[in-house]
Amino acid sequence: MRAVFFFILIIAALDIAAIAQAPAEAIKVEPANGFSYPYYLYIPAEMRAPSEKGGKFTLLVMPNNSGKTDDDLGVQEADVKRRIAQAQTAFAKLGVAILMPVFPRPRSDWKIYTHALDRDSMLTDKAEYRRFDLQLIAMIDHARKRFEKNGVKVDGRVLIYGFSAAGMFSDRFAFLHPDRVKAAAVGAPGGWPIAPVADFKDKALRYPLGVADIKAVSGKKVDLKELRKVSFLVFMGDKDDNDSLSFADGYEPEDKELAFSLFGPTPISRWETSKQLYKESGLDAEFKLYPETPHKVTMAMIEDITAFFAKHIK
Repeated sequence: MRAVFFFILIIAALDIAAIAQAPAEAIKVEPANGFSYPYYLYIPAEMRAPSEKGGKFTLLVMPNNSGKTDDDLGVQEADVKRRIAQAQTAFAKLGVAILMPVFPRPRSDWKIYTHALDRDSMLTDKAEYRRFDLQLIAMIDHARKRFEKNGVKVDGRVLIYGFSAAGMFSDRFAFLHPDRVKAAAVGAPGGWPIAPVADFKDKALRYPLGVADIKAVSGKKVDLKELRKVSFLVFMGDKDDNDSLSFADGYEPEDKELAFSLFGPTPISRWETSKQLYKESGLDAEFKLYPETPHKVTMAMIEDITAFFAKHIK
């Protein structure tokens, strides 16, 4: 594959007008009010051209997921630089800005699975790892305000896409904040997309298995009316055996045991039940399996994600 090279501009305040004629590059935005970590922002030509100002654009948010625990934030940042370069090529047809946070995934506190927005990351007392959903909202609003300052309007509801842990984050973010999401592409979400129900077979499904205690975890109930306005594309390969339920950083032991007993021991064995729960809850959700495909993103997936998001840009 042809390598994609880009320069990193480090600026405290994003001045879109100043870079309107510059090559399409990812920009690093330093921490500001409401978020403690930087984010990277790719601005496509469609949003730079003066003739395009006056319309409304949509932001594509991609939670970061390096697959690595490390107390050095630089490890996560290097991965974000690589991934956002790939993303701007993969989704070039959409003509959307892409925002990717640089959230840590600590090795010293490895059970706090920040990149998956797990239960620990919602409830931890450690402020540096807590409530990355709210920090992401602050990043989104920060980017929107800077765009609007330069005459470019950006919708408050975003597209969000993630694969593996980032797929878990994307799915859970949409449930926590459905009023901020137009469409969510959820790839291989750790063996189980969050269920839109509080219980199953008289067993309570607490976050992130389901939504039984989501108010206690997040401070507010699930808004099912708003959630039904979000379109979901949930997908994975039919040979994908990557299962976060099997690991101590993904789920609490009691949640793992409950999921195994209720839904099955593998991601594929749980697939149909998950699909049915989304359908019965009235959610706009397409579940798609890719034949003979392990835990990876394929070109067929990228094409389908692009087509899916294209329907929700305006």
